[in-house]
Amino acid sequence: MALTPAEVQKNLHKLAPFSQERIEQLHAIERQAIASFTGQFDELEAALGMLHLGEHLGWKPLVLIHNKRTIRKYEEILGINIREFFEPEGPSAERSMGYAVAKKIGNFWKAVSGEIKSDELKAQRREVA
Repeated sequence: MALTPAEVQKNLHKLAPFSQERIEQLHAIERQAIASFTGQFDELEAALGMLHLGEHLGWKPLVLIHNKRTIRKYEEILGINIREFFEPEGPSAERSMGYAVAKKIGNFWKAVSGEIKSDELKAQRREVA
């Protein structure tokens, strides 16, 4: 389902603002990751995507989207710890449908671990609104 122009404008206004310093920091991480990487290109591509989405979503939605092993692999590729590098919630965190469900459930870590079983969370873990 495509977004309306008004919804796109709303989303554009909520994107994370970038200072020149943060742009340079993200760019340096990206360049170092590309220069240092060996392995499958799809892993590098996904790690770089997480780097850029993390700024907008925050680390909490990222841990719902990816499992612990994947997060660790991407952190290693990027040379960062997402909990230290990103805010818990970015300005676009509410666009993560899974994160919205986890917040509604009330216990974020139980939702992440799967301790709380929710068909709604399972279905929307990786969805964006």
